Amino acid sequence: MVEQQQFEVWKDDVMPALTSKVEEFHMLGYDRATEEELWECVLAKLRKEKKFVQINHLVSVILTLKVNDYMTWLTVGAYKAPNWFTSEEPPNW
Repeated sequence: MVEQQQFEVWKDDVMPALTSKVEEFHMLGYDRATEEELWECVLAKLRKEKKFVQINHLVSVILTLKVNDYMTWLTVGAYKAPNWFTSEEPPNW
């Protein structure tokens, strides 16, 4: 039986770590980073792991998250998003 991860239960508990990481990113010049985006980035990273994740490992992943990993996650998300410049309707020429 595989245990289900319950990351949302821990979100309030790890919020100080997320806030600290956001402040670090802001000091490095990445002013648009938010707690919610970092949370989603960390969750995307942890969902790839096959074993059950404990809260101390979750905090460790948050505190060791690098700007490069965050920016890569944002870039991949932008590529997966729908293209705003194409319409589903054919042009009316």
